[in-house]
Amino acid sequence: MNTVGFTWQAAPAATEMEVLALDWLAQLLRLPSSFMNRTGAAGRGTGGGVILGTTSEAMLVTLVAARDAALRRSGSQGVSGLPRLAVYAADQTHSTFFKACRLAGFDPANIRSIPTGPETDYALDPARLLEVMQADVDAGLVPTYVCATVGTTSSNAVDPVGAIADVAAVFNAWVHVDAAYAGSACICPEFRHHLDGVERVDSISMSPHKWLLTCLDCTCLWVRDTHRLTDSLETNPEYLKNDASESGNVTDLKDMQVGVGRRFRGLKLWMVMRTYGSAKLQEHIRSDVAMAKMFEDAVRADDRFEVVVPRNFALVCFRIRPQGAMTEEDAEEVNRELMERLNRTGKAYLAHTAVAGKFVLRFAVGSSLQEERHVRSAWELIKKTTTEIMEEEM
Repeated sequence: MNTVGFTWQAAPAATEMEVLALDWLAQLLRLPSSFMNRTGAAGRGTGGGVILGTTSEAMLVTLVAARDAALRRSGSQGVSGLPRLAVYAADQTHSTFFKACRLAGFDPANIRSIPTGPETDYALDPARLLEVMQADVDAGLVPTYVCATVGTTSSNAVDPVGAIADVAAVFNAWVHVDAAYAGSACICPEFRHHLDGVERVDSISMSPHKWLLTCLDCTCLWVRDTHRLTDSLETNPEYLKNDASESGNVTDLKDMQVGVGRRFRGLKLWMVMRTYGSAKLQEHIRSDVAMAKMFEDAVRADDRFEVVVPRNFALVCFRIRPQGAMTEEDAEEVNRELMERLNRTGKAYLAHTAVAGKFVLRFAVGSSLQEERHVRSAWELIKKTTTEIMEEEM
């Protein structure tokens, strides 16, 4: 219950169970064997995984690894070349990426937030990425890291992983896939295409604590070559040296994270996978998606509302549409009022975001106890509250 698994020898079961659970999940996601800790009869491969606390950590450690690789590649003495390194992501990418970039020492002036729009359903446009990266090269910068997202927080946009990897390869930049939320859906064959091209990226992370029935905190990070990560994060003081680590036949997870000490993180993921099995986990995802589609259909059937972005998974982005003489400012005020009234009831809870300057409401299905009756009840409450607001406005 209180293992401190910084090295394999300190807690062999903690490491082995984590490695096993990560490989199981990688198999469910149909990740290439190059991302797995064990590769069957061949034994250990070059890749592997680690369970971290959050996506923020996954981004930070891969940014550090990419930074160091770029510095070596560009012949920099120490960190003298750091001001020339550039990183890239779509403007829909989670804000934690930009925070992690600053923590990793990247110059904020070289952090590219590439605009997206409805023409790509708010996904990163590979052609635009190529244009921006080439302009940086022409200006003497070194493209270092590209973050592609599968299921952005605001709108669940899906960046085209394979096409982005192809662009990044031109510049030898590290590609990380943030599949924190929607990665869970990719255990279902009908959603797996969102990860097409993953065999060409350097790392991928997903968070079972978001949608795969696992308690916080549990972010799974896989890398194609663990040495690129451990070269930047390894610590080997005399008091941690031991025969098992020296043999090279075991994994010391301390060298794939920021800290040294770590909990028995693999246990809860192993328990979830053993308890539910792949079929029940897939059923959970499909049920949530079906309920979200039911809600989406109800929204589309009411001409007072509009679905602002396409629904890819179990998140519906919608709003009361501007009507008559209503301006965008009026629409924001009405939608904000709707959200606040709903949340005050305690019967439903909506969050919001901004997409292309529009104030948008977000209805997410994902609770392990959520049923169709809850979704129907929430929709009835939304309609009733909207009617009350509209009548007051008249």
